[in-house]
Amino acid sequence: MKVLFTGLGSIARRHVRNLRSLRGNAVHITVLRSGQGQEAPEEIKRAIDRVCVSVSELDSWYDAVFITNPTALHHETLKKCHGYSNVFFIEKPVFVTGEEELDFIDRKKVYYVACPLRYTNVIQWLKNNIDFSTVCAMRAISSSYLPDWRPGTDYRKTYSAHKEMGGGVNIDLIHEWDYISYLTGFPLSVKSIISKKSKLETDSNDIAVYIADYKDKVVEVHLDYFGRKAVRRLELFAENDTIIADLTDQKIEWLYAGKTLFLAEERDSYQKKELRHFLNIMSGRISSDNNVEEACRVLRIVGGKA
Repeated sequence: MKVLFTGLGSIARRHVRNLRSLRGNAVHITVLRSGQGQEAPEEIKRAIDRVCVSVSELDSWYDAVFITNPTALHHETLKKCHGYSNVFFIEKPVFVTGEEELDFIDRKKVYYVACPLRYTNVIQWLKNNIDFSTVCAMRAISSSYLPDWRPGTDYRKTYSAHKEMGGGVNIDLIHEWDYISYLTGFPLSVKSIISKKSKLETDSNDIAVYIADYKDKVVEVHLDYFGRKAVRRLELFAENDTIIADLTDQKIEWLYAGKTLFLAEERDSYQKKELRHFLNIMSGRISSDNNVEEACRVLRIVGGKA
């Protein structure tokens, strides 16, 4: 199996490492790099078979292309690499606004947009065990301190800090709206406040708050870059109990019943589950369940354009 990665940032390196772990020598990995990024660790260099610095150096065909460069370049890169494969794995967020033109999308090709939190033990347990028709309201929060995100890296120099590079808490933390749409579908309407309120040295939005109306429930979402204690959870206010799904501590609590279910796992565990899912899509065993159009719809919600 021949695959191409466009970019070699932190998430691409994780995918490279996990793909090599899953497929061993049965995969040939090529990376297209600008030559301006940081040098990769030796472990990642050993996992890569070939590095190219221009499109002209690429082979004519790959079994899959992973779009893993900065968000602001995804749309251009997907178009540029469109003729090199029939299968595309696009790192989230798919694009910048969700309003980009899609005339080049080919219905005969396969597109899958990354959504790794779907594959965590916590979200999978909710998906398979909760009757969401009994949930009257939901509240999701993802709050953390941007300078702590990437140890050893100046947060002011990351894409997260700069709107023109595709940064902003509403786009960075698109996971919440992705897993909500996965669990309960899309809302009828959404109201939002997306702004910059903290003293962090960024020109991107650092808080986004949403209230969404569904036929049978109301959903609130809070995202920020400035919470000094990392919090990531989904609260379900159901008819018989209040359920707290904690993605940070990897557990589910029933406040009325007084019970707790622990679902701990390693970070690579759910990332590998997503890769296995994508490999099944590649092989035709299953259909893509998060295509470009759906991912753009989520992106319009997080951008306040739903």
